Amino acid sequence: MPSFKPRNTQRARELRNAATPMERELWRYLSRSQLGYKFSRQMPIGPFYVDFLCRQKGLIIEVDGWSHDVAPERDVIRDEYFEQEGYRILHFTNHDVRTNVAGVVAAVQQALAQ
Repeated sequence: MPSFKPRNTQRARELRNAATPMERELWRYLSRSQLGYKFSRQMPIGPFYVDFLCRQKGLIIEVDGWSHDVAPERDVIRDEYFEQEGYRILHFTNHDVRTNVAGVVAAVQQALAQ
């Protein structure tokens, strides 16, 4: 029987409630399985939280704002961890979502089709 790993659901809830405007915008397209797959927001994976996760496809979507510019080495460490755990990661900037949400959604659909 698999062992239960407790998760910090309170922290995940806080992150969902504090979502950035661009995370909220992208969520409008990912929620309710609109792309044919279920996505979850602010999911803990190991010691990290990801913006969006499709468990079925092992796909992580990150919407990167200014904090990612300040410490890009953190993203490298996170991405290496996720890849070792078998996940694929798509990064989009706030600017991508703000100016071309249709293109972002198309890129997500393409990744889901793989």
